[in-house]
Amino acid sequence: MEQNGSPVGEESEVLVVDDEPRLADLFEGWLASKWSVSTAYSGEEALEKVSESVDLVLLDRRMPEQSGDDVLATIRSRGYDTRVVMVTAVDPDFDIIDMEFDDYLVKPVSKDELLDNVADVLERAAYESSVREYYSLASKRALLEKEKAEHELNESTAYQELLARIDDVAAETDRTISRLESHTDFADVFRDLDSGTDGVSSSRSPSSD
Repeated sequence: MEQNGSPVGEESEVLVVDDEPRLADLFEGWLASKWSVSTAYSGEEALEKVSESVDLVLLDRRMPEQSGDDVLATIRSRGYDTRVVMVTAVDPDFDIIDMEFDDYLVKPVSKDELLDNVADVLERAAYESSVREYYSLASKRALLEKEKAEHELNESTAYQELLARIDDVAAETDRTISRLESHTDFADVFRDLDSGTDGVSSSRSPSSD
């Protein structure tokens, strides 16, 4: 897998992908003071612009012709290790478990939420792959536990497999958990995982149509 990202000390590159140009441009304006930002208004354009130098992609799911899900799958199939955050009006379902993204924000997203999320995900990129996977899995668990009823979770084989994978990755990363506790967005998730409780909170924004 290709190691993406800007060289140490250089400004991180962010690609904003949304078929609504005004929203993509708004996100670009919010982010431009901190990072090097470009935009793509379709899945096809996004795949033309993704390269080894792109550190993070903000990706809409619901786009015509080529969906965000397809774009994400293509990014991974090409071997790019860039961080990907889904920013979408699509509420999360069990299908997110198999998607190789780093975080998931549900529109509408505020400026502060977006800036904080991008900064957090870019910081995670410096961690070893198992720790990044831990973040991603914990985020998915939090999303699903916020969105789904308890009986739906209990009846989902995919969700049970997610919990098992979290346990496996947690065992691999025990020595680094103390470092992660400083990240407030995920501290509660890790404490819940360690204690075996189900009360996982999510930092995602409210959903909207």
